[in-house]
Amino acid sequence: MKTWKKVVGLSAAVVLLGALTACGGGSKEKTDGSSKKTDENTLLMYQIGDKPDNYDALMDVANKKIEEKTGVKLNIQYIGWGDYKKKMSVIVSSGENYDIAFADSYVPNAQKGAFADLTELAPKFAKDAYDQLDEAYIKGNLVDGKLYAFPVNGNVYSQQVLTFNKQYLDKYNLSIDDIKTYKDAESVLKTFHEKEPNIAAFAIGQGFKAQGDFDFPIGNDYPFAVDLNGDTKKIINQYENKDFMDVLKTMHKWYQAGYIPSDAATSNTEFPLEGNTWFIRQETQGPYDYGDTILSNAAGQELVSKAFTTPLKSSDQARMANFVVSNTSKNKEKAVEVLGQINSDPELLNGLVWGIEGEAWEKIPDKEGKIKLLDGYKPNTHLPAWNTGNNKILYTQDTITDDMIKERDESIAKAETSPILGFNFVTSNVKTEMSNIANVMSQYLDGLNTGTVDPEETVPKLKEALVNAGYEKVLAEMQKQYDEFLKK
Repeated sequence: MKTWKKVVGLSAAVVLLGALTACGGGSKEKTDGSSKKTDENTLLMYQIGDKPDNYDALMDVANKKIEEKTGVKLNIQYIGWGDYKKKMSVIVSSGENYDIAFADSYVPNAQKGAFADLTELAPKFAKDAYDQLDEAYIKGNLVDGKLYAFPVNGNVYSQQVLTFNKQYLDKYNLSIDDIKTYKDAESVLKTFHEKEPNIAAFAIGQGFKAQGDFDFPIGNDYPFAVDLNGDTKKIINQYENKDFMDVLKTMHKWYQAGYIPSDAATSNTEFPLEGNTWFIRQETQGPYDYGDTILSNAAGQELVSKAFTTPLKSSDQARMANFVVSNTSKNKEKAVEVLGQINSDPELLNGLVWGIEGEAWEKIPDKEGKIKLLDGYKPNTHLPAWNTGNNKILYTQDTITDDMIKERDESIAKAETSPILGFNFVTSNVKTEMSNIANVMSQYLDGLNTGTVDPEETVPKLKEALVNAGYEKVLAEMQKQYDEFLKK
């Protein structure tokens, strides 16, 4: 997992490094098995990632439960992280007959008619699971007023945090109590760098994005943003925003001081969670991370984090792990029924996410919903929680207390909802300009966000290049569609 990428939906079941590979891309980039169904009573699902080593044993247990409830079995075909987008594009465009898939390019493919309309099917054939979804999941996945995905109920909100390697905080007696912004971390960065000049103080690299209280209509690879602390009815250029410019200046100052690796703009160097090669990293956390509990479990050492953005329910979070039913499927109702079963049956889901009961884990007597991990709990012998099923019905280890669960649920209720939740920008009128803007941003993003270049010199060049690429036309079209969205 690259340290500068978001931790995607880490949940209560993601406690070992093997599970963490779900968010960064495993090394196996292949399709496991044939794409053909074995019989008419078996549904075909495409899933992203690596096939568990004990897949047959896991699915033998799972399919007994699925078949008992729905009358069908499930055949999951895995496609590696590096190949998924390309292969699913071919599968969708060719009209191949499949039943369920982890959604790729959700909005454009839904608009093309590739996915079945679940607006009525989900509440009818997956009622228990559907009723447990936060409203943000529904709103964030509506496309032209219709629902085309069944989302995994997990980290419905997220916030950005600076995560500190506690061994170094303790070693040099450093306090992080007052850190609420990037700038607040400068003092401890300076001290640490003086003590350990050969260890990455702020461990970032290519693809890193400096963060703030913004949300993005089409993702933060583009300059279009809504300032959550400003006029949320207006779409702005994030790189013209004063607060974000201050962040970029801070990054540049840190780069010049040596706190950021000198090759950050071009480097894919890994900084493992469990290692001692870093002092601060940027992570994304949500309610099912239980503070730093899950991150520390994954690292095998104590980590502590300080949040610096607002907890936000956004479209990105709502679409983090979507499952879609193909419009080519001859078993649409059964497919929804199976998704409903996975997301509402605790015995079924926990057997997939934790592994085989009695081998990988066992229930703790007289403690409802609590389990103990056994020696048989190993990496790649279970499915990751973030993209398998409803995290709310997952059993938890004894380290997750009732108070932590209560705090989790309260934090979900209190989290802010993005003003652009559910807004889908239709690019048909500005396709050429969008392509031009993407090319421009690819030239500037890494240099600016890693602090490698001076933002006061570089941002004016970026703005000029964007204007030449057609930025104003795209902004006008986006604002027009956003205004219409707000009226509804």
